[in-house]
Amino acid sequence: MIRSLLIANRGEIAVRIVRAARELGIRSVAVYSEPDRLAPHVLDADAAYLLGPAPSSESYLNVDRLLEVARRAGVDAVHPGYGFLAERAHFAAAVRDAGLVFVGPTPETIQAMGDKTEARRRMQAAGVPIVPGLVDPVDDADDALGAAEEIGYPVLLKAAAGGGGKGMRVVATPGEMP
Repeated sequence: MIRSLLIANRGEIAVRIVRAARELGIRSVAVYSEPDRLAPHVLDADAAYLLGPAPSSESYLNVDRLLEVARRAGVDAVHPGYGFLAERAHFAAAVRDAGLVFVGPTPETIQAMGDKTEARRRMQAAGVPIVPGLVDPVDDADDALGAAEEIGYPVLLKAAAGGGGKGMRVVATPGEMP
């Protein structure tokens, strides 16, 4: 049972987690960077700890510092909120390895969902409806053309290990594929 929760985030999401924890009778522990010392999530939480200076790389993204605060605060669990470290498998693994509960998917699930072809495979295997497409990547334009002919146009062409939507292209005709 979770009795105390570190919220590894800031802003509105942290405020919402603090409120939810309070409703569940769970002690909330906020973290903050120097400029956020008077932020609502800091003031609303049962306890708050300074992480570091303003740059998020030195505060909210500093996994070692977050785990150090979690140990000092004596929490049972860590909630990442969204953004920052919420989709970082290494963070979920570090929380688990520290003997704490990570409130979210397992590191393995986070890793798999970050790989779009693996995510499609898992959804298909679980019987979740997916849009027509491939579960294996193609190697070149000829393979992509063959797949598009099978699926039907338009198709969305995307790098399997893309970067946040960059590189996605709608391909409406075979001539656009290359």
